[in-house]
Amino acid sequence: MTPVFGVTGWKNSGKTTLVTRLIAEFAGRGYRVNSIKHAHHAFDIDVPGTDSFRHREAGATEVAIVSGTRWALMHEVRDNDVPTMDEIIARLAPADLILVEGYKRETQPKIECRLGAQEGKAPLAPNDPMIVAVASNHAPDDTGDTGDLPRFHLDAIAEIADFIAAYHNLTPPGGPSTSRTTSDAAAQTA
Repeated sequence: MTPVFGVTGWKNSGKTTLVTRLIAEFAGRGYRVNSIKHAHHAFDIDVPGTDSFRHREAGATEVAIVSGTRWALMHEVRDNDVPTMDEIIARLAPADLILVEGYKRETQPKIECRLGAQEGKAPLAPNDPMIVAVASNHAPDDTGDTGDLPRFHLDAIAEIADFIAAYHNLTPPGGPSTSRTTSDAAAQTA
């Protein structure tokens, strides 16, 4: 099983920024990373008028678009159930780690993103035992009711990646290496 780790939080809490920075961090360390993004609303990665859009509009359940640089598979849910996260994971290519954005109610370990400007939004951690850490943009002792969970600043990408790697006991690709990116190492020696 590929290790799965989630990033959760309220809308506009910094989830996408954290996930993209973590993907870059792990990829920079040599890991193969897949990601899953849960969307709460209708979305489309295709546009009206394209051939693939016309295929779906005509009734195709799945349409694969393939080029020399990338490929995509679009699946119309139609009258079927929305696939579970496990069903989506089963369709992904092999990887060292899968990072998940959203999926608040799934049971993968997660880090909760919190922003100081989210007045009126209660922390998710007290009601979700799968939240194992908190990342915020404000002082660690001002993150709300998060108990004894590890806390990170949202910009502490290398430290959050270290936490995730340790949580899943990830072996560095190609053998032992430093846990910091080159830019982090350069900043520490300056």
